[in-house]
This record gives sequence, structure tokens and C-alpha cells, in this order.
Amino acid sequence: MTVSLGGIAALVASGGFFVLVLVLAVPILRVRHTIDAATGALRDAANQTTPMLERVNTTIDNVNTALTQVHTTLDGVNMQLARIDTITENVSHVSANVANLSTVVSAAAANPLVKVAAFGYGMRKAAANRRNAADEAEVREQVKQSRRRRG
Repeated sequence: MTVSLGGIAALVASGGFFVLVLVLAVPILRVRHTIDAATGALRDAANQTTPMLERVNTTIDNVNTALTQVHTTLDGVNMQLARIDTITENVSHVSANVANLSTVVSAAAANPLVKVAAFGYGMRKAAANRRNAADEAEVREQVKQSRRRRG
């Protein structure tokens, strides 16, 4: 059996290719182990994240329920505030009416009272002046008589 030069070249090329496949197989197997480890880590993270996300969804649902209740409560408070505004406005009108009535009653009662008080003051003043005039006249008369006796 004779082997030609092309057959030897084919054998050398196939041997080189085999060595190349063996050399590249080791890093490819290592990369495969790395990818398997990363896949496992991602799977574990997904398994742990899923319950947390379910709890977050439950919490968000609870917050939405609470916000709905708060909104309902605020609507009730706003209705009560509107009622209080109406009551306050009515009280303001009543206060203004009472103030006006007080002014009218005071003016109606004060005029006669002022007149009576002024009349009373005038009478006291006139009586006091009359007494003072009488006293002064008596004192003058006494002074005149004492001067006459001396002189």
C-alpha cells in the first residue's frame, strides 16, 4: 500500500484539526460550567424574588384599599365642613342682627335716660347754686355787719 503525498497531507490536517478540537473543548466545557452556575443563580434569584413580589403586590392592594377608605373619609369630612360653613354663616347673620338690635334698644333706652340724667344734673346744679348764693349772701351780710361794728 502506498500512501500519496495528498493522503499524508490529509492525515496531518485531520490530526491538526483533532488537536484543535481537543484544545478548544476544555475552555468550552469550563464556559458551560460557568453558564450552568449562572443559570442556577438566576433560577434561585427568581425563586426568592417571586414570593417577595407577591408580598409587594399584596401590600400595594392593601395600600389601595386604605387610600380608598381615606378618600371616603375625606369626602365625609368635606361634607361636614360644608355644613359647618353654613352654620357659621347663619351664626354670623344672627350675631349681626343681635348687634343691630342691641344698638336700636340702646339708642331707644339711652335717649330718655340721657334726658332724665341731664335734667337731674341741672336740678342738682341749680339747687347747689341757689344754696351757694344764699350762703354767700349771708356771709356778705355778716362781713358788712362786722365792718360796721368796727368802724
